[in-house]
Amino acid sequence: MASRVWQHPYVNIFKHIKIEEWKKSSREGDVTAYMDKTLKCSVFRIRGSIPASNYILLPKTSSQSLGLTGRFIYLLFRPSPDKHFVVHLDIAAEESQVIRVSFSNLFKEFKSTATWLQFPFLCGAAKDSVYDSTAKTARHDLVGPAPPTVRWTCLTMDLQYVLSVYLNRRHSHLKSIKLCANLSVKNIFTSDLLLDPGLSFSEAKQAGLVSVQGTGPMPREMCFPVPKGGRWHDLYDYIRFPSDGSKMPFDSIQKGLPSPISMCAPGSKSPSREVSRRVNLSKPVQDRVSLIQQITSPKLLPKNRTTLVTSSVPELGVVTSGEGVVTSGEGVVPSGEGVVTSELNAKHSQEDWGSHGDDPERGCWSHTSGSYHSASRTPSVVEGGVHVYARPEDDSAFRVEDGEGEVVCTAVTRPISLPSVKESRHSKLYPDPILRLNRIIGFGGATLKCALWTKSGDEVVYPCHAIIISMNISSGQQRFFTGHTDKVSALAFTGNTTLLASAQTGSQGVVRVWSYAKGSCLAMFRTHAHSLSSVSFSYGGGVLCGVGKDNHSKTMVVVWNTQHVSRGQVTVLAKAHTDVDIQTMKIAFFDDTRMVSCGRDNVRLWRVRGGALRSCPVNLGEYHSLDFTDVAFEEGQRSHGDPEDRSLFASSRSGHILEIDYRNVVIRNVRRLLPTQQSHSKRREKQTFSTGPGIAVSSISVSSAFCATGSEDGYLRLWPLDFSTVFLEAEHEGPVSLVSVSADGLSVLSATSTGNLGYLDVSSRGYGTLMRSHTDTVLGFSVDGIRRRLTSASRDGTVRVWDMDSMQQLFDFVSEDTPCSVAFHPSLQVFSCGSTSGTVRVFDIASSKLLAEHSQHRGQVVGLVFSPDGESLYSVGSLGALVLYNSSSEDHHVVRVLGNVVARGTERGPDALVVSSDSRCLAFVGPSEYTVTIMDARSLDELLRVDVSILDMESTRLDSALKVCFSPASTAHLLVTTTANKILWVSAKSGRLLREASHVHKQQCSSVVVSEDGRYLLTAGHNVVKVWDYSMQLDINSQMFIGHSQPISQVNFTPDQMSVVSVGDAIFLWDFLAHPRESGTCSPSSRALITPHKTANGEPDVQVMLLSNGMPRGIAPLPFSHPPCLDISAIDAIGLEDSCPCEELEQIPHRSVHGPTSGPSPCPDPAPDPAPDMAAGSFLKVTEMASAPDSSPLRTNQNRELDNVESEEDKTVRPDCYKHFTPRFKTSTLDQTAGNAHQSGKQGLSLKAVIGYNGNGRGNMVWNPDTGLFAYSCGSVVVLENLHTGSQRHWQGHTEEVSTLAVSNDALMVASAAGGRDGATSLICIWNVQDGACRKTMSHHRGAVQSMAFSRDDLLFLSVGDFREPEVALWSSRSFQLLSRVGVAGPLHDVAFSPSAASQLACVGRLGVAFCQVTSSSPDPELQMQNMAVPEEVGEVELTALCYNTNNILFTGTNGGHVCVWDCLSQRCFMTWEADQGEIGVLLCRGNRLLTGSNTRRLRLWGVSAVQSLRPGGAGGGTATTEDRGALVLLEQEIVLDGTVVSAAFDDVLDMGIVGTTAGTLWYINWVDNSSIRLISGHKTKVNDVVFSPGETHFATCGEDGSVRVWCSPSNELVMQFLVLNQNCKCVCWSPEQGSSTGGACVAAGYSDGTLRIFRLSSSEMELKLQPHPVAVTSVQYSVNGLVLLSAGKDGLIAVSSPVTGKVVRVLGDHKGALITTMQCVKKQYKEFGLKGNDMWLAASADRRVSIWASDWMKDKCELLDWLTFPAPAHPKDPDSLPPSLAAFSPTDPGLVIYTGFGVEKELSFYSLSLKQVVKKIALSHWATSLSLSSKGHLVAVGSQERVLKLIQSSSGRFQDFLHHSDSLQTCRFSPSGELLFSSAYNEILLWEVQGL
Repeated sequence: MASRVWQHPYVNIFKHIKIEEWKKSSREGDVTAYMDKTLKCSVFRIRGSIPASNYILLPKTSSQSLGLTGRFIYLLFRPSPDKHFVVHLDIAAEESQVIRVSFSNLFKEFKSTATWLQFPFLCGAAKDSVYDSTAKTARHDLVGPAPPTVRWTCLTMDLQYVLSVYLNRRHSHLKSIKLCANLSVKNIFTSDLLLDPGLSFSEAKQAGLVSVQGTGPMPREMCFPVPKGGRWHDLYDYIRFPSDGSKMPFDSIQKGLPSPISMCAPGSKSPSREVSRRVNLSKPVQDRVSLIQQITSPKLLPKNRTTLVTSSVPELGVVTSGEGVVTSGEGVVPSGEGVVTSELNAKHSQEDWGSHGDDPERGCWSHTSGSYHSASRTPSVVEGGVHVYARPEDDSAFRVEDGEGEVVCTAVTRPISLPSVKESRHSKLYPDPILRLNRIIGFGGATLKCALWTKSGDEVVYPCHAIIISMNISSGQQRFFTGHTDKVSALAFTGNTTLLASAQTGSQGVVRVWSYAKGSCLAMFRTHAHSLSSVSFSYGGGVLCGVGKDNHSKTMVVVWNTQHVSRGQVTVLAKAHTDVDIQTMKIAFFDDTRMVSCGRDNVRLWRVRGGALRSCPVNLGEYHSLDFTDVAFEEGQRSHGDPEDRSLFASSRSGHILEIDYRNVVIRNVRRLLPTQQSHSKRREKQTFSTGPGIAVSSISVSSAFCATGSEDGYLRLWPLDFSTVFLEAEHEGPVSLVSVSADGLSVLSATSTGNLGYLDVSSRGYGTLMRSHTDTVLGFSVDGIRRRLTSASRDGTVRVWDMDSMQQLFDFVSEDTPCSVAFHPSLQVFSCGSTSGTVRVFDIASSKLLAEHSQHRGQVVGLVFSPDGESLYSVGSLGALVLYNSSSEDHHVVRVLGNVVARGTERGPDALVVSSDSRCLAFVGPSEYTVTIMDARSLDELLRVDVSILDMESTRLDSALKVCFSPASTAHLLVTTTANKILWVSAKSGRLLREASHVHKQQCSSVVVSEDGRYLLTAGHNVVKVWDYSMQLDINSQMFIGHSQPISQVNFTPDQMSVVSVGDAIFLWDFLAHPRESGTCSPSSRALITPHKTANGEPDVQVMLLSNGMPRGIAPLPFSHPPCLDISAIDAIGLEDSCPCEELEQIPHRSVHGPTSGPSPCPDPAPDPAPDMAAGSFLKVTEMASAPDSSPLRTNQNRELDNVESEEDKTVRPDCYKHFTPRFKTSTLDQTAGNAHQSGKQGLSLKAVIGYNGNGRGNMVWNPDTGLFAYSCGSVVVLENLHTGSQRHWQGHTEEVSTLAVSNDALMVASAAGGRDGATSLICIWNVQDGACRKTMSHHRGAVQSMAFSRDDLLFLSVGDFREPEVALWSSRSFQLLSRVGVAGPLHDVAFSPSAASQLACVGRLGVAFCQVTSSSPDPELQMQNMAVPEEVGEVELTALCYNTNNILFTGTNGGHVCVWDCLSQRCFMTWEADQGEIGVLLCRGNRLLTGSNTRRLRLWGVSAVQSLRPGGAGGGTATTEDRGALVLLEQEIVLDGTVVSAAFDDVLDMGIVGTTAGTLWYINWVDNSSIRLISGHKTKVNDVVFSPGETHFATCGEDGSVRVWCSPSNELVMQFLVLNQNCKCVCWSPEQGSSTGGACVAAGYSDGTLRIFRLSSSEMELKLQPHPVAVTSVQYSVNGLVLLSAGKDGLIAVSSPVTGKVVRVLGDHKGALITTMQCVKKQYKEFGLKGNDMWLAASADRRVSIWASDWMKDKCELLDWLTFPAPAHPKDPDSLPPSLAAFSPTDPGLVIYTGFGVEKELSFYSLSLKQVVKKIALSHWATSLSLSSKGHLVAVGSQERVLKLIQSSSGRFQDFLHHSDSLQTCRFSPSGELLFSSAYNEILLWEVQGL
């Protein structure tokens, strides 16, 4: 506050800094003082041909600050006649950012970046001069040299306004001023007051104006002299910015009309106002009426001020563009620009004016006729009207055909809004900001030799053109440092990485210093150098040096003092000019005053002493002609001795590496990197240094332990400090341009000249790619929304496919000609690419195959697009041709070619044509540049042609079209951008102009697109992205976003509408923060164009709320609104009394019924007697065998045999329809005596995730769109998944396969049902959704439960048994007591309650439809049924599905594909039609839309609005013929899925929903864009193997269907799938990390035909196919180092194959004749066994034999180490179903082998290889079917045929049982870290988190 007091009322800057002494200011060039005759005082004149070399700088250095806080700056100056001048103002914002504001008559147009604003200055001429008269009528070429009669000028600039409007920043203070030639200046001062130079003190006193009111006259010392009787405005020019001139060019600083204050008569006390009169407004004014209010709207009045109310409504007056003030209670508020008048409705009263003045929403000003009035002048009338030019804050003006509101103008210069029928609200686009930069795919720009490690080694900092990026190497998250206006050329960190320095290239070298943690710029300073190429920070951060070029292109070195950079102070310590070349320069980390540099022919040592920078060269001797590229100091702090006593390393392009003694400045050693010498075997030999051509070393980095070099042969090499040999090297795709060792020495960062950035992990020898990048401008892109991939085409000649989540490059297609446009197919993994040669190519990504190639164009392909339905592909060429291709066929053959229909030229690429969202229309610019054509998309017949050149009669030039864009089909708009920077809204049906927006961008709009919901408009112009309100009815309609350093080629929304992608210099991915579903209703502005349909109650119909295609699973589907708060207290009170949580159920296993695994079970059942006491801890018998290795252990835990009670075979025949649920056949039986782990205090395993969906269920998926509830079943587990986060909760209360689910209407309860085994009764569980507790269990139906439903009021619950006992049971939803039950003669398939009456329901089955009524006349409700037969016209069929609509109409589906429509009142069928060729199993009806799903895999959407007319008693009277019935239903859309439809749940309008299929897939369906997205994936058949990748980032599964699936961890998302038809994939394994470091990870799989297939994940393709076996492969494993692949066949033969060549190296027949069940490889030094090597592996066969092998595959050695045979009974009862033989090495001691299999006892045996004996045995309760050992905690996981997963601690024998699977376990597998465990049973995959025992 104190800093502002001394600056009031103004600050004379020249006097304040004592400019005549030049101590606090500086001058350069021709700066002189002279006596001006006009002003009669001394002024400064600045002259020179180069403005940048002749200037006055205030203060003296750029590191200092003036600290002037005044809002207005006043510059008294005169431009030199016929010359140009430049003025720079550096303004500090409150956001700690320095903004440069420049104005000059050199600037032709306004330009802006994040830190620089450039305004054109229009020099005025003497009044009535020739120049003055011509300037008034000129419309172009206004900016130029000052006229000969230029006058002294007072320029007033509102700094607060400039920063707020143009950059959305808050003004803090003025930092510096730079006045450049050619001009004369009298003085400069700042003030918070708006002062009028033409107003004298006497005039101000007579007008009642004082300084405290915010305005007043100019101070005497600042005034221009005015002769007595003269007028100030006749002698001088007054320019105020924001100006009120003609505004051409826009955003220019120019002379306006005289200030209204100066027009007051000297003798008058208050000025009089002219009589208002009506005027005719010209067309330009009428078009801009609605903009004037938002342009001139002031800030809201302070709360402590009294709003003045007018005594009456002032009369309307003429338009005034003069300045004025409006008085309020305490002062005078400066007004803005002129306003436009309109007709005033006389009904508005005085009270209306007063209320509007206080309304913060309206933001209006009130006016008074009190002490002072603004004077108004009669404006000049041109063409019969008044032209008003004003600059809106969003740079746009638009025109609508009908007025949207009223704006009134009085004598005040601020507008006042009147309330009208159409309410006008002052608003802006929300949210603010609407875009947030999320990720950038790109690296480099000015240099590819710049990337830094942070000290922690967790993040890497690198430039991407004008933006600096900090990336976390583990998560890939990016932070951005923005502020540079040109490409960043150098970066430097301090030793502790707290400060970051960056330099930009270009003519004006700028250096910025950042706080790395906060991401804020601490200081920005310029140097006399340009093209800065290198910067270096001292270790402590006190010194910074930089290297660039001066004006004479000589090398210039500058050293700055940055000790006080946190306060924004940076001073120059020293600078020097040199003729030597400097490639890089670094400050010594041990001394801030010493530097070293290298370049062509020199290595120099530098030192700062006494303010001077001096250097001395290193005597290079015979190496003086080398071109040195990099230098690096020897690292390490010396505890004693001179810190300068260390080595300096310098690399060169000739391959020489010089080691220099820094202290003595002499060369110690010279080494040279030579090309690899090839021997006769073509193997790489040891690197040597000798004579001959060397490999250019581009970069060198030294740590305390080794040295890293990067060379142009593409290799990163690590050397010891003596360079004796290479101990590690990594080959890159291109020349290595940078290497940098991290502070801890564990990682090495590398960059290549091809735009790749990655790092080498020294310890693991693994290489990770951080970023790949195009090396030239990105010309176009396209997004695959389903797979979240992005393809881009670049001028570098490549087309690349990127993963949008990880930013990793997936594919790279190189073309001989330059690709210029790309387009993704909307659903397939196919994209097309157009090139400059005119060729259009179509690629299949999955197979990396070229599908088609067409050369129909002679010129460049400027447009390429698929139709949204995927049926067609279109391309246009630069010479006017349009080509239509059939994209439904693989060859994409040409359908039609039209010539000379598209406007010629390349400027409209890469998106020169567009297709409407309904795939019906095609639009483009042509045949000429002045016309736009709309064609039929299928036939290419012309539908409409619009001439845009005649749309704007105001312009004197013909306007031509640039880009076109369709809005959503609901609006039927076509948007056209023009060369006049306009956007035209044209009706796509009539061609009528609906609206236009002007001045959209400062330069031509390069891209335009509309969001799918029609609420937002996205444009790109030059290097700016703008987001607009589509309706253009806000006060501030747009938001502007910068970041690109080059013009933007293309911008678009992603298909999910959650992101925006812009490309140009790089690929920018922005988060779009205004997703349509974030607000439940449309904004007032959007209602003008998109008006939702209203329902009967006035609520918006969600049917019109468009959803996006390609919606990612994480956010789809979302509810349209928040769920209502429901009162559930009554339900809780009733339910707790009647339900006992611990009641015992008959005929079901004793089993806990509980909620999620994270909490204790609320309803535990008492454990059966045979089960151990879990609370006290359960242990298995452990027998130590050290003393008696041959003795047999005692059995301590023998389980009794359970008698299998065979139930009586059902006499009922199963219905012949897929709708009826049939449990999967199982041979396993649940062991009811197994202990329950959840009754223990600590769980050894916690269920983390369930992978897959049970496609064998029926109706076993529920979804509520309002609450987001999403549940489905997999095996016996009910999974609740959060669609936003992907997290899961699990309900485990069943032991058998869950058949069906049902959800209550309030979504608070879910019912799940599972059948009983062997004729036992089924179990129904009722779950509370909120806490996951099991509210009630019920058991009634024998067999399975076919269907369940809740009544409309949720008071009744219905369950239906399967064909073995077709019975309908009615339950109370409060107590879940059985109310009634009714048996049916035939099987029932489906049941549903009526939505109109809670007591009505219907069932369908073999005998037809049964209409049911619940009667409550007696104390116990009864269920009455009325059966109706199937109509004869559909034949002998069964009704399989049903659904109601709200008009008492029932739809039923048949197993023949018909839909029958029933009238519920008359209970008769009045209509049928064939809806499918197969059985219909799913029916859903919402309003007038019907959904059918069948076993033909088709999902169809029907329009059935006309069915009502056939209803008995309806308009049609039921008399329509069969032909008429076909016209009553309309097939609207159809989707073919991957399996039979078994479950479906949709929203209230059938726009979006989720569908389950028998393939184990849950699909998200969006009918709006006819898209389908895979939500949940799973195996349909048995899963044979599950295995983790070595890094646990992925896991792979294989199944009987021949598929190998790769999943991502921890999201558990399916990444890719490899399918081999008609084969059974028996086993799968991952390649080790060592073996896959160069080409990426591989997965090897064995198949039933004896083949092995190796799949490369990076390319998503099969890399190699081997046939080492004639029979099925049962096991496969990579060796430890990945050199060989071990595979075992069903015949017992083991093959050793090369994974590179596919050749079988050797075959081992030791196990011949016995099936190999297990193989495992470990790394083990086995010198104690008398063998050499470190690779040990075992194989176990079905004959209970285990072989242990020692091998050294590098030397092709493999020897048998041990052979184990385990005894077993001679005559097993069932020899065909014996348990497998399983063996594994102990993870903690590879010398210990654990075995289990069929034997005398059920046990685990621990065999010591060193002792040659079994050292321990652990008894088991079941035969093991799977075995896995954990790397920590001595844990063993064992699966059994009895569905028990047993976790055992091998040291103590403690165990826990987990009964979560519904079938026998065939696989259990620990992760390499031992923290996770997989278990699988048939197609159920459970992922467990290991807690430990």
